[in-house]
Amino acid sequence: MAGLGTQSEQEPLLGDYTPGSREWGIIETEEHYKSRWRSIRILYLTMFLSSVGFSIVIMSIWPYLQKIDETADASFLGWVIASFSLGQMVASPVFGLWSNYRPRKEPLVVSIFISVVANCLYAYVHVPASHNKYYMLAARGLVGFGAGNVAVVRAYVAGATSLQERTSSMANISACQALGFILGPASTDEVQVPQGNIDQVAVVTTNVLFFVVLFIFALFETILTPLTMDMYAWTREQAVLYDGIILAALGVEAIVVFMGIKLLSKKVGERALLLGGLVVVCAGFFILLPWGSQLPKVQWEDLHNNSIPNTTFGEIVIALWKSPSDPSGAPTGCPVEQAWCLYTPVIHLAQLLTSVVLIGIGYPSCSVMSYTLYSKLLGPQPQGVYMGWLTASGSAARILGPVYISQVYTSWGPRWAFSLVCGFVVLTITLLGVVYRRLVAFSVRHGNIQE
Repeated sequence: MAGLGTQSEQEPLLGDYTPGSREWGIIETEEHYKSRWRSIRILYLTMFLSSVGFSIVIMSIWPYLQKIDETADASFLGWVIASFSLGQMVASPVFGLWSNYRPRKEPLVVSIFISVVANCLYAYVHVPASHNKYYMLAARGLVGFGAGNVAVVRAYVAGATSLQERTSSMANISACQALGFILGPASTDEVQVPQGNIDQVAVVTTNVLFFVVLFIFALFETILTPLTMDMYAWTREQAVLYDGIILAALGVEAIVVFMGIKLLSKKVGERALLLGGLVVVCAGFFILLPWGSQLPKVQWEDLHNNSIPNTTFGEIVIALWKSPSDPSGAPTGCPVEQAWCLYTPVIHLAQLLTSVVLIGIGYPSCSVMSYTLYSKLLGPQPQGVYMGWLTASGSAARILGPVYISQVYTSWGPRWAFSLVCGFVVLTITLLGVVYRRLVAFSVRHGNIQE
């Protein structure tokens, strides 16, 4: 029985349904249909639970890091958040290749075990007497390594669904991940495919597009807590609570968008939705740019003669008088060490919430359309390795995004940080326009069906 189970796991997920194969034209049995959708729904649950764990942690990382190690600054926060994606980037191609040649449950079980151990380590990083921030760095890296199983999940769903079902299935995966934010191998024989190679230009371009999409969201979720603490003088507890509510609302919005995408993609197509999503994201970050003349409340602490550039004695006294503080004694407001706090206008709460709404529309659209286009570009062949590379590109984005935003934001402020993001998105829209006509399904390119 075990041998039969292993053999069935290694069979092509939908069989060799290609022109000329012996299974072409065979109607799927009701039993097989129920079996594959049972497996897909279990993977939906896996993605949901993984996202619940991620959402519980992400908003509290900055306050937790400050509490366990006073030497940690906002720049180190970027590295801590990036370590998750570094682990995922390394693991995704490995798990994807593993799932191509072995039963898929093996990489899934191993990755889940690693995630459990890593989260236990994260829970106790406050125990060592010193170097706590580095223990947190290692713990988040291991959590990310365990999260590399997403490549296996996406490859299975892509292979276990028809071309018509794929947009809906990818949207369901993304919806399960968004819902998590609210609550805190194939055969070793080659599959017969139609004559013709995969369009490698389209494949590489889709990886680049996916990289930018994940880069944008990674930097947004990284900077949200420091940004709100600086702009609105929120305490650590307030930042965790309010930003958690913002992300929860973003998750609800994303679910609605994912459900709408299922219907809309049938009318306008995946490419148009991807393009529209990028335009909306660009508008969201443009609105997030600081405007006006009102400055944020400045946090004055550990004053030194050379630490306050071009500030009069009267301005210091007034700022100290008005400076807010945390009930626990920790100062609140924009740190004076960040020189831009003294001249950069505040980002009003209405700006932030409007930006969140737009990003909440654009990011889900871009994310699910990237998955869908990518799986359709690859055609009816084992996709484990390719999905591993797609996940790795997303992980690379989640490494560079937090590092970029933490460094640029700390040194130059939100105006430079978000202006450069707008520039990145405009370049990405231009790239999409150049390769727009090449982003078509494998079966469409080779004449099996019409788009």
